[in-house]
This record gives sequence, structure tokens and C-alpha cells, in this order.
Amino acid sequence: MARRLYGIPLSGHVHRVRLFLSILKLDYSFVEASMQSPEVLKLNPLGQIPILEDGDIILTDSNAILVYLAKTYAPDSSWLPEDALGAARVQKWFSIAAGELRYGPAMARAATLWKRPDDITPAQVKAATLLTFMNDELKQRPFLAGDMPTLADLSCYAYIKRAPEGGVSLAPYSAVQQWLERIEALPDFIPMPEASAFGL
Repeated sequence: MARRLYGIPLSGHVHRVRLFLSILKLDYSFVEASMQSPEVLKLNPLGQIPILEDGDIILTDSNAILVYLAKTYAPDSSWLPEDALGAARVQKWFSIAAGELRYGPAMARAATLWKRPDDITPAQVKAATLLTFMNDELKQRPFLAGDMPTLADLSCYAYIKRAPEGGVSLAPYSAVQQWLERIEALPDFIPMPEASAFGL
């Protein structure tokens, strides 16, 4: 069965899927493709990455892909809790990943790396608010949704790790830094590429 992941290495959305595929020890081919490339637009007219092909199944949206992978290949694991409270906590962080994370650290990074005319100051302010919130949460528990790593952590890791590429320092947030270290200590962890490795 052919399994392919479409995207670019510097996308945090793509990295969260690559990380989970690695943790699950699933073989796949990586197809480097930008959002407006013909192959992406054919599979996803919205022009968004990543896209996962798993046999005849085509999935878009990184968090939806994470849910699919957990339910299909790790159904009895703690990655996606079955209890109501655990599931709700993961969903909360999915929403944060699509909201505050995207419009805070991710946007500040994108504006910096790709030299977009966006004013990054509002994104940096949002990032500081989010990091303060995350830091307070992580003082109470080792992972975002509880005592064990879940999809919540994978959905947030990449853009937090690379927040400094958008001019957002992680130095004031010791609990966040310790959380990053815990994610990086997971078996079969793969790092989020640095922009400098691509000449950015």
C-alpha cells in the first residue's frame, strides 16, 4: 500500500505529521510540494499542506491527519484519549494550534523567513500571550493535555520550537523549554528543520 506525504520541510504543519509517522514507525514517501503546486491543487483545491495519501485514502489538514493516524495505527494508545475529558483537552489544543499558535509564533516566523510585508509585531504580541499561557499550563503537568504525551503536544511542538526564527524568544518560559525537551526525548523523535539549513 502506497503512503505518501506532500508538503515542504519547513512547514510546522507538515512536521507534526512527519513526527507522528516516525513515532508510529510507518513507512512513507515524502513528496516535496508547495501549496500552489499542481500536485497539491489536484489533491486539495484549497491549496493547503500537508496532504497524506494512505492507499486510496486522501486526507488534508494536519490535525485531521494526526487523528486518522492515531485511530488507524495506534487505537489503544494514549495519543488520542477516549475519555471525554482527555479528548476535550486534546481538542482544546487543536483549536489553539489553529488559532493562537498559527496567528502568533507561526505567523511571526513566516513573515520573517519569507520577508512578507506583514507587520510581525501583532503576531509577536500574540506569541507572547500564548507562551505565557502555555508556560502556566505546563507548570501544572508535564504535557499539554495531561501526564502523557498526546496529539496536543505534536500539534504545537514545531512552531513553538522555531518561534525564535520569528523574533520570539523562549528564554522567559522555562516550563515551555522543559516541555520541548520532553518531546525531543520521545522514541523516534525527528527534529523540526532549522530555516538556516535552507539558506533562510
